[in-house]
Amino acid sequence: MNAPSLGQVAFVFYAGIVLCGGVVAVTAPSLIRAMLGLIVSLFGVAGLYFLLLAEFVALMQILIYVGAVSVLMIFAIMLTRAAADGGESAGPGLRGTLRAIPAFLIPAGTLVPLLLRYGVTGFDRPKALAPAALGAGLLGPYTLAFELISVVLLAAMAGAVMLAFEKRGAK
Repeated sequence: MNAPSLGQVAFVFYAGIVLCGGVVAVTAPSLIRAMLGLIVSLFGVAGLYFLLLAEFVALMQILIYVGAVSVLMIFAIMLTRAAADGGESAGPGLRGTLRAIPAFLIPAGTLVPLLLRYGVTGFDRPKALAPAALGAGLLGPYTLAFELISVVLLAAMAGAVMLAFEKRGAK
């Protein structure tokens, strides 16, 4: 049997970080702890991008998702939840946990047999991409997608602020 390479060990490490962060995000009784689990999971995904030699995507993962989106979600939680019920809410409970079990088992029961049957092949090394070509791609065919994402984030933040002001005005 072959000894695992350093890349395989790193993949298992980062996959473990993603899974552990996901478990914390799903099972945490408080929303802030769930957000911390999500942030850990997103850092693990950035590590996986580094393993794929996609440094730009990994850094954008950290900058956009870990930085901006997570901070936006934390602000939304702080503005709406604290004003609504004065603190932490109860977790999903037994009923919510029982409903979540099929949501885990169905994809896992589909993917695991497929992976065992067909295996996992390696990836080709990505081509080196000049910064000018990357910029042209991001500002060319993908401009509309980036603008739509910014509008969605702006709407989410505006909605959180509106909900917070409505809750405070009701008291």
